[in-house]
Amino acid sequence: MTTESSGPGPADGGLDNAAYARLRGTPEFEALRLAFRRFVFPMTVAFLAWYLLYVVLSAYARGFMGHKVAGEINVALIFGLLQFVSTFLIAWLYERYARGKLEPLAAEVKSGAAAMGGAAAAPAAPKAKSLTKDAPKAASDESAEPAKAGEPARAEEPAKAEAEETKETPETKGEAGRSKEDGE
Repeated sequence: MTTESSGPGPADGGLDNAAYARLRGTPEFEALRLAFRRFVFPMTVAFLAWYLLYVVLSAYARGFMGHKVAGEINVALIFGLLQFVSTFLIAWLYERYARGKLEPLAAEVKSGAAAMGGAAAAPAAPKAKSLTKDAPKAASDESAEPAKAGEPARAEEPAKAEAEETKETPETKGEAGRSKEDGE
């Protein structure tokens, strides 16, 4: 499988190396990287320490981990289940942190890239659907443009064409009804 590029720059429409290097040097980008690292590095260290504690206790403190808490439920089972709880808790905390701190900084980086102009401007990517209830719903930019010559048709266009072909008219409805009656 080959990817064809429509012009200079990377085939996926992202920034080329020179544009990324210019963008990486901006104070907005550095602020975004610092804010990302402020959350990710400490949280990664905390989770790995928590996980290693579980592994070490399972290996060397069998008496403690085998202690029954209620019925057949022991400390090891509780610690193991808390690994899952902590994973989802970290994901939830990151989502909140990203929405409150990282997304505004990323918007500044995008506006700075657009201000640089040329190859440093962020490409117009299709908008991702938001999973939150309070996010505004925006129509895709692609739906307004017709397909250009030489480009493959979008997925909705073949579906529309197929729906047009399969529409029942009074003639086809009558024929279908007769053939069912004849076949029985």
